Amino acid sequence: MTLDPTALPADLAAAAAEVEAYLATWLDRRPLPENLRSAIAHVLLGGGKRVRPYLTLRACAAVGGDAKRAMAAAAAMEMVHTFSLVHDDLPAMDDAPLRRGRPTLHVRDSEAMALLAGDALLSLAFELLADRIDSGELSGSLCGELAAATNDMIAGQVYDTLPDFPPDTPPMARLETIHRNKTGALIRCACRMGAICGDASADSLASITAYAEAVGLMFQVVDDLLDVTQTTEQLGKVADRDADHGKLTYPALIGLEASRAEINRQAQTALDALAPLGPPGDPLRRLCGWLAVRTR
Repeated sequence: MTLDPTALPADLAAAAAEVEAYLATWLDRRPLPENLRSAIAHVLLGGGKRVRPYLTLRACAAVGGDAKRAMAAAAAMEMVHTFSLVHDDLPAMDDAPLRRGRPTLHVRDSEAMALLAGDALLSLAFELLADRIDSGELSGSLCGELAAATNDMIAGQVYDTLPDFPPDTPPMARLETIHRNKTGALIRCACRMGAICGDASADSLASITAYAEAVGLMFQVVDDLLDVTQTTEQLGKVADRDADHGKLTYPALIGLEASRAEINRQAQTALDALAPLGPPGDPLRRLCGWLAVRTR
């Protein structure tokens, strides 16, 4: 596997623009108070890599489906991800002043608006799925996947900020539990929803799920590493916040070099999982290689 931080998958930016246009059109048509619409637009249409919706679209194609059939699922995934960022940035949580190089929503507007906009984004995601998916069976399946992943993500946030582990749980077991839920759950869901939209066989869905679980853990280990090796300007958010909050991270527990080795191990696990899918899985392979060495 070639690890190249400049090798951004060529279609990631195009997919991100397509998802953003879809979200903007849908949001435009939904009656809302204008201040709430402005708040949602600030966070939802404010750029970002759009990795999760990209995973949804490319997982659909990897199992032989038409990626267009997964667009609603990709958009709903981005809404839930954005909701999680808005609430994660609140003073009661990380108290973050910056996100994607811009003021966080509670800084720009108010804490009350950030709470309400985050709440709206969560429920709008499910409304969108119900509105845009013609098949009741498919809509129900996607809503179930997304609801379960959202609750796992919230559980991960609790493990991270209000930990309730048995006293004898080793630090590394605690950390992996946090990461597999807080970050990994939505990445796993993004891939599974795409595969479900593509009518994946049981074997193909298992391959996609294994890929997603490895990429999800790898993604957060990379985040841990970036938090201590990059500047605020490079990240677009305040650096060293994990250390400031005394959080468990891979670099804090095992050091920088061992963290890099873990990233490579998870990346290889992800690539191995895609082997049965053949060439249709290449966009997912390229994304994995880039995510392993991304610099922000």
